[in-house]
Amino acid sequence: MASVLVVEDDQFVRSALIRHLTEASHTVRSVGTALEALREVAHFRFDVVILDLGLPDLDGSEALKMLRGITDVPVIIATARDDETEIVRLLNDGADDYLIKPFSVEHLSARMAAVLRRSRVAAGEAPPSRVIQVGGLSIDPLRRQAELDGNALDLTRREFDLLAFLAGRPGVVVPRKELLAEVWQQSYGDDQTIDVHLSWLRRKLGETAARPRYLHTLRGVGVKLEPPGQPGSHGHGPHGHGPTGHRPNGHQP
Repeated sequence: MASVLVVEDDQFVRSALIRHLTEASHTVRSVGTALEALREVAHFRFDVVILDLGLPDLDGSEALKMLRGITDVPVIIATARDDETEIVRLLNDGADDYLIKPFSVEHLSARMAAVLRRSRVAAGEAPPSRVIQVGGLSIDPLRRQAELDGNALDLTRREFDLLAFLAGRPGVVVPRKELLAEVWQQSYGDDQTIDVHLSWLRRKLGETAARPRYLHTLRGVGVKLEPPGQPGSHGHGPHGHGPTGHRPNGHQP
């Protein structure tokens, strides 16, 4: 099933679309303006966007161009306009398909299925993702496998996503808000969710918050992953131990 963003300002149409898509087991988020749509796409991953052209803040054709500036997610235009010239222009501007209102839910389902098939085939033709190497960590995003010093790690889906995301940015402090958006696909949430998964991940990496090797948290800032032995890679447990914090047993390795 797909993750769908519905961009529609007509509350009646919007509710009907949400109901139909949810009944079809899709995950649905919905907004009523172009700017809200841009924010959603910037913070969440979607499989398809259903975009109305008659939005109150920005014409849908302009919204389409702005969407194409930040994402390649498939976009199906939903419009009452049936001018062939405009439809051709929208397709040339990056729309993947279009539906002229009013349309049936069956018609929408068929168009969505076709667009999703095309996008998945295209994704399958993409070159394999490179294996990420950070110190003794080896992470293969394509096969969703991770090893530490040659030993396979038994990770849950979320643990793997978190590790792979951080490993793709070695040495970079990633804000918790970004982790929630990219790993959990949430614009807000409880920091405890991140802390719990970090704790589980540390256990599997053979380290602790008090004595980190790869995973380092900086209080009030975020989390970073880097190979052991990097300058400044020690002394940053969950409470941000550093020059002003207490380090048990003196200097940590």
